[in-house]
Amino acid sequence: MFKNYLKIAWRSLKKQPFFTFLNTFGLAIGMAGALLISLFIHDELSFDKMFADADRIYRIDTDVKFGGAEILASESSAPMAAAMQRDFSQVESTLRLRDRGSALIRKSGTKTNTKELRVTFADSTLFDFFGLKLLVGDAKTALTEPNTLVLTKTAAEKHFGVQNTLGQSLLLNNTDTYTVTGVIDDLPQNSMLREHSVFMAMAGYADSRESNWGSMNYFTFVKLIPSVNAADFNEPLQEMFTRYMIPWVQKIFPGMTAESFAASGNYWEHKIMPLTDIHLHSNRQSELSANSSIQNVYILSFIALFLIILATVNFMNLSTAHSLKRSKEVGIRKTLGSNKTELIRQFLTESGMVAFISLIIALSIAMIVLPFFNDLSGKEITIPYTNFIFWLIVLFTTLILGLLSGSYPAFFMSRFMPVKVLKGSGQKSVGGGKIRNSLVVFQFAISVFLIVSTLVVFQQLKFIQGKDLGFNKDQILLINDTYAAGNQVQAFKEEITGLGQVAYASLSDYLPTPSSRSNSSLFREGAMEQENAIQMQVWEVDHDYLKTLNMELVVGRDFNPQYATDSTGVIINEAMLPVMGVTAEEALGIRITGDLDLEEKVFYTVIGVVEDFHYESLRESIGALGLFLGKSTGTMAVKLKTGNYSSTLASIENIWNKIAPGQPFSYRFMDESFDATYKAEQNLGKIFMVFTILSIFIACLGLFGLAAFNAEKRTKEIGVRKVLGASVSQISYRLTLDFLKLVGVAIIISLPIGWFAMDKWLEDFSYRIEINWWILALAGSFAIAIAIITVSYQSIKAAIANPVRSLRTE
Repeated sequence: MFKNYLKIAWRSLKKQPFFTFLNTFGLAIGMAGALLISLFIHDELSFDKMFADADRIYRIDTDVKFGGAEILASESSAPMAAAMQRDFSQVESTLRLRDRGSALIRKSGTKTNTKELRVTFADSTLFDFFGLKLLVGDAKTALTEPNTLVLTKTAAEKHFGVQNTLGQSLLLNNTDTYTVTGVIDDLPQNSMLREHSVFMAMAGYADSRESNWGSMNYFTFVKLIPSVNAADFNEPLQEMFTRYMIPWVQKIFPGMTAESFAASGNYWEHKIMPLTDIHLHSNRQSELSANSSIQNVYILSFIALFLIILATVNFMNLSTAHSLKRSKEVGIRKTLGSNKTELIRQFLTESGMVAFISLIIALSIAMIVLPFFNDLSGKEITIPYTNFIFWLIVLFTTLILGLLSGSYPAFFMSRFMPVKVLKGSGQKSVGGGKIRNSLVVFQFAISVFLIVSTLVVFQQLKFIQGKDLGFNKDQILLINDTYAAGNQVQAFKEEITGLGQVAYASLSDYLPTPSSRSNSSLFREGAMEQENAIQMQVWEVDHDYLKTLNMELVVGRDFNPQYATDSTGVIINEAMLPVMGVTAEEALGIRITGDLDLEEKVFYTVIGVVEDFHYESLRESIGALGLFLGKSTGTMAVKLKTGNYSSTLASIENIWNKIAPGQPFSYRFMDESFDATYKAEQNLGKIFMVFTILSIFIACLGLFGLAAFNAEKRTKEIGVRKVLGASVSQISYRLTLDFLKLVGVAIIISLPIGWFAMDKWLEDFSYRIEINWWILALAGSFAIAIAIITVSYQSIKAAIANPVRSLRTE
């Protein structure tokens, strides 16, 4: 019997190629979109799960409120790991990582450097802790000695080749010599260490041996013994503050206690973050790699679900729209003895066949568009064709989807009354109008919701691009790793500023785009108590920093090389004024210091107040910041005049090659660096746009199907109206109006939901747009226009039909 069902189903699908194409293609589009999003979500949820005992590994985070600032740090102090290993029986092992950013590396005896983007100090427990296998070398001894390092496979191949690496010498940043003691495989892309290619022995880093409990620079991980409940570990973890932090702080503030610290409104808390939660749930000031957000996973999960529901609803609408043509077939089958159950099985077989044909098309579509989707999402996703579990899930999901898609049409058509449909009055026997209308409302409600979401995301991105940031990011060239020029770096700057197309140049590692950050506690002269601490960013800049970035002073003056006293001068931002409790004019002349534990303290005098500028993402409020003269030579910012950038770049590169031969010349533009800060939002906006278009397309297919159904059902009514003198435009208007009512209901339902959801999303930004009425109006108008375009074809087709053909059977 099942074979007969398949044969009849195949014949039925072949008999109506256009209908079959719409059904399969609509379902395939939804399935392909849902498949790609599901692969994306699986990749997001799999982060760091490849490490050994990942479920028992936790990172120690630190939450601090001190000096008027709240800090959410993903790092701890240097002695934290050893103290935990010593004091807590629940801890099986510990690991510290100290991210050092990029480094220039070359083989000893050579002159040409290669840049490695992420270099990290690591404890010798690294390999055993994460279960990393060395391709060459001994994991037990690889990072035990100072000035040793381990490379990833790709990094090793750049310099020596994997097998010839052990014992080789490398020069880092032209100064420090390291011996290679091992090579590990490249770390997976779904790992927090994916960008890290060089791991240096922590034993050679002097700061790691200091008992400085107040400095949070070390990513500290603990592996708990299997029987420990992580929740029970949080409470004893808080004892570290009173046991170690307070005695250390009392060396600076002798009278301070845990009670007096809390009484000042401050706190210092440690929290544990599961390793496998870091990628999606950690949003702290520094991370080992860029994280995503669980919100994005939720959003994309809903989009995938919406696509599947839209495709299923579309299938139902098209099937019921086509049901009138099969009403006589159902009547004959029932007359010849077919019962309702057999008819349901027949129609479910057809829907199942359509679902599996759609699966084949969906896999083909997914395979073709996967490279574009990877570019869009910044992933390296592949379809796991050889994975049995993948096929099991896909086939089972397709079967369920086929049954769900065909369930309503099957039960709907099996209810046809043979007497009525064989008499030619099948239209009157076909009900279910409310259900079909509800499905169309549901489809367009989802589409309008996605339109609103897309418009809001792009408006927020436009707002970010156009907001006054307090500095000029345009025409700013950033030259990386200028420290490689050594003592010739000032000569390099002077030669560059002599070029006709260069306005200004400034040397500093600290920039209001992703760059170095340094947070410190400072105190006003005469107010050295801990409750008077000022937590602020401390940036080292040169004399040309403000004018290169076109920053404006509120009061005071810029650094001036003619004033020797400016070496102890500081320019603060406006955000520091309320922390100090003064106005801009009152701030001038105030002296601050961070040298509480020194007898001979160095005081810095405020010589100017600069307008607030955004040095973090617009998700964050602007915090207190001070600019100090210093020798920070990692990056050079060059303000270019309007003109031929290509020739200017070539001139700058020639100067670099003359002054720093063998050193790589690397640059970027500040506006591009700024845009990279919002790459996640940009990708989300593009994904929204693509899948919104898909949802609209699928919804239009459903509306098209319902329009065809309605036009066919009302054929005789239209004929009568034409005979009585109705024009084509009047009939088209009347048919279209019925559907616009449904779209109107969808708009009324979806706009408040869309506004609420996107208002919640915008809460992550300290600086954000307000969702204006015109965004909602535009989304609604767009939906109405799409509906009119979709329905008009069927409406006009029905209106121009010859009424004689529709009325001659009466």
